Amino acid sequence: QVQLVESGGGSVQAGGSLRLSCVARGYISSRYCMGWFRQAPGKDREGVAIINNFGSPSYTDSVKGRFTISQDNAKNTLYLQMNSLKPEDTAMYYCAARLWAVSCTLAASSYTYWGQGTQVTVSS
Repeated sequence: QVQLVESGGGSVQAGGSLRLSCVARGYISSRYCMGWFRQAPGKDREGVAIINNFGSPSYTDSVKGRFTISQDNAKNTLYLQMNSLKPEDTAMYYCAARLWAVSCTLAASSYTYWGQGTQVTVSS
């Protein structure tokens, strides 16, 4: 069983920055995918950024060059640095994990464990 606890959300003006954190508790396999997903009201949950156990990241096109995913394995913590935030980034952001993964995707349906979410609101 894996528990994921997010923090770091908040309200910022367009152009601002936030850093999200996700602490993972429990068993984490040697091969895994972890990522950040978001869901705005009335929209489907979408993959924002993912990273595997080798540290290889992948991003959805709308955040490339603005968001950076990283991990601190010693702290079992996943991060999402979000810069140049836009109003369209407003959403509930979730941390997710998939264990024993052969490959990682941005598809939310492939992830097993989810955090409770943290709200990010960007005003214009």
